Amino acid sequence: MRIDIWSDVVCPWCYIGKRRLEQALTESGEKAEIVWHSFQLDPSSTNDDPRSLDERLGEKYGRGPDWAKEANAHVTATAAEVGLEFHLEDAKSANTVDAHRVLHLALELAEAGDVPADAQSRLKERLLKAYFTEGLPVGDHATLTRLAVETGLPADQVSDVLAGTTYADDVAADQAQALAYGANGVPFFVIDQKYGVSGAQPVEVFQEAIRRAAAERPAVTLITTPGATDDAACGPDGCAI
Repeated sequence: MRIDIWSDVVCPWCYIGKRRLEQALTESGEKAEIVWHSFQLDPSSTNDDPRSLDERLGEKYGRGPDWAKEANAHVTATAAEVGLEFHLEDAKSANTVDAHRVLHLALELAEAGDVPADAQSRLKERLLKAYFTEGLPVGDHATLTRLAVETGLPADQVSDVLAGTTYADDVAADQAQALAYGANGVPFFVIDQKYGVSGAQPVEVFQEAIRRAAAERPAVTLITTPGATDDAACGPDGCAI
């Protein structure tokens, strides 16, 4: 089973949705290849905005910092229900395009076999924890390099990516693909290219999507010579000679 996920590393519901999906997979017993795709909630964000998250959200939505503080308290409580510890008072402004570019590097290296297959997922988790729990600046190149190296990426290749614009087109293509699917926000999940789940839905919703995808998995049709035996094969008890 393959699950494609569009999300941003500064999106609280993306982190919550990640945990709910993981719970659904664990309870269903299904194994999944997970591929992370880029989606920037605010491409105009900067890495040096001195305002608090309450101030930034309040101004963005025109509802003031008190409303934003209540909204952040609500999402913090929801995150705690799935075992996450948010410290949004420490969250630092970040433009996430570079984080997404490094995530694309992780995916390419994993597909080439140069790093473990789950390198992209491990980096995604590390970036989310850095922003929401540790208050680290995930738009800062030195921070991104350190976090990427922590999860097994080669420092020289991370530095090369951050020094230029490599994967910027891939980030833009991911965003365009999400919009083509009809996803105007994140998280957005596509399971086996058949079932879409929009938002951090309850675990039961993910379980149902996983169940349907698994049930529709095509069976393997064996093709063999009439009357053939299994003599030319090996099994748990050894090989026929």
